[in-house]
Amino acid sequence: MQAMKTTTPHQVRRHWIEGREIVLIDVREEGPYSTSHPLFAVSIPLSELEARLPALIPRNSAPIVVYDSGEGYVARAVPRIQTLGYTDVSILRGGLAAYAREGEVYRDVNVPSKAFGELVEAIRHTPSLPARDVKHILDTREDVVVVDARRFEEFHTMSIPRGRSCPGGELAYRIREAAPSPETLVIVNCAGRTRSIIGTQSLINAGVPNRVLALRNGTIGWTLEGLDVERGKTERLSTPSRQARDEARESVERWAKHVGVQVINAETLSQFRQEAHTRTLYTLDVRDPEEYQHGHPAGFLSAPGGQLVQATDEWIGVRGARIVLYDDDGIRALMTATWLQQMGWNVYVLEQNTTLPETVSSAPGPIFHPDLPHSTISATELKNWPDATIIDLARSPAYTKGHIPGAYFASGPELARDLQKAPGSGPIILTSPDGIIAAANLPFAKQATSRPVKCLSEGTAGWTALGYPLETETRWLSEPIDVYKRPYEGTNNARESMQSYIDWELQLVAQLANDGVAGFHVVRAAE
Repeated sequence: MQAMKTTTPHQVRRHWIEGREIVLIDVREEGPYSTSHPLFAVSIPLSELEARLPALIPRNSAPIVVYDSGEGYVARAVPRIQTLGYTDVSILRGGLAAYAREGEVYRDVNVPSKAFGELVEAIRHTPSLPARDVKHILDTREDVVVVDARRFEEFHTMSIPRGRSCPGGELAYRIREAAPSPETLVIVNCAGRTRSIIGTQSLINAGVPNRVLALRNGTIGWTLEGLDVERGKTERLSTPSRQARDEARESVERWAKHVGVQVINAETLSQFRQEAHTRTLYTLDVRDPEEYQHGHPAGFLSAPGGQLVQATDEWIGVRGARIVLYDDDGIRALMTATWLQQMGWNVYVLEQNTTLPETVSSAPGPIFHPDLPHSTISATELKNWPDATIIDLARSPAYTKGHIPGAYFASGPELARDLQKAPGSGPIILTSPDGIIAAANLPFAKQATSRPVKCLSEGTAGWTALGYPLETETRWLSEPIDVYKRPYEGTNNARESMQSYIDWELQLVAQLANDGVAGFHVVRAAE
């Protein structure tokens, strides 16, 4: 067997420091990843490579480095990545342990964004108040607007009193309509710290005349103080008037110019697209997802601005790539770009009223086409196949929420190992939410067992589309370490976990300084 190409931790770090393209992929499950990983490592478990790589790494010649922590996943990952059409794939020499001897390793997820948020607060002295002080204000003052900068789904799960949903990328766009009087106090909230810091500082940078404060430590801080949260709320900030948009656009344009954001036209975008086979390009629409669904430029993916800043690695895999942002108001893309640029990304904004082609040529990246002749089974056939053992490759929270009756949860990276424990002697049927991950892992499941193996056509979604029921009784074929339990989401988090999370965030600036690869630069206000 031919030896696999390797890249040293020092070489990866030089790419980051020098701004050259590279993507470092952690092919373990998210649970182990969340305990220790390099700063810009992207979490893509072995079993999800085919489903997630094409969007995260759109250029098939981008340099890819893969690592694990000695589990042996990398030897299986490299051929799978190469089969997708990627041509520059290597293994991190020495794995995670070798990297830890050269650079800092971090816990949690979306760490670059969270560390950047802490740096912003340290440099800009972003104003905030603790939960008890905010509670007193809400109890004694009427002229207050509370905006929740998280995704609407998180806000709906729990929020503080008087909160209204306004995801972070929408704040500068919508706040003037919600707080037309400069005397109105604006309080920005999130789950922990990052989105309230970035949201508050966004409004300050955008020249909002109001006093703006972050709820210090977000709903975690609120909960740790024993204060009650509200559940099931649906209030949102409304679409701004023309006057409010014009005022916001003028001030955001001024701030973006101060930061140095570059605005490009259709001709430059066309040039970037022509060069996309040698320079990775991401084209992202930062508007609200509902607006995106009503229409968007060809080739642009939905990436709501607040979440893009909060979790850049969920859309952009290649550090050093080009990014072009789009909106239809001249506010949201510019504000998002100011943050990405300060985070060291090579970002551009498409100018307003640009005429774009309705279609674009296919991106020079890979596409996963499963080869499934004679290997699928329909939901109707499965329902009438009582001796089949169903293996569900969904993430464990989705499996717990509802799965095909009798299905067992299995870890994707450990599927080959754990299939040996699958009960019964009949055929094995793989499923996943939409069937893609099941199809991608079918060949490896067939190699691991002598039992017949098929995958469910269209996955669990195909089952429910026919009106067939789901159940919630769990059967764990594998240990559910596939998802990191975030101490800032949901309503049943332990106090110790929440406090530990806040303590961890507060030391990120020191860890960044010791690491030396971030490339962040927080822009101060104009004199």
